[in-house]
Amino acid sequence: MDRKDITALFEQYIKKLRITPSWDIRLEFIEDPTWTKTGDFKIDCDDRKAILFLNVINPTQENLEEVIVHELMHIKMYPLDQVTESLIVNCFEEGSAASNFAYRQFFTTLEQTVEELAKCFLLEFGDNKELSYGRCNKNKSFNELYDGLNNIE
Repeated sequence: MDRKDITALFEQYIKKLRITPSWDIRLEFIEDPTWTKTGDFKIDCDDRKAILFLNVINPTQENLEEVIVHELMHIKMYPLDQVTESLIVNCFEEGSAASNFAYRQFFTTLEQTVEELAKCFLLEFGDNKELSYGRCNKNKSFNELYDGLNNIE
């Protein structure tokens, strides 16, 4: 997929997800071979501006349409993200075990929710409905997860 096609998908999804005209958002291609993410964004919530960064040199995900939808879903979820993060900051001492646990649980759940929403949206509206499995390649196999564990017996 070339940059023109990727940009067209980006433009299509910022409209379909109703991100514009409420937000000013642009797409930037990352060409740094050391950058390990496939997609990310920076956001200025007060000014309602965002930049979606997309790795075009060495993406770990095969379906860049899925990555675009995923990252845009983060922007849709951003108000909830900020409220939850504020609650954690105000309810737990910074650096405490409770704070670290709450952050870890929150960000894991946020990523899972955003990815599930992205999959649903992609399966309904996507041109490429094939899901990416690139991150699976870096993980241990199911059997490897049990290597070195003691038997409970």
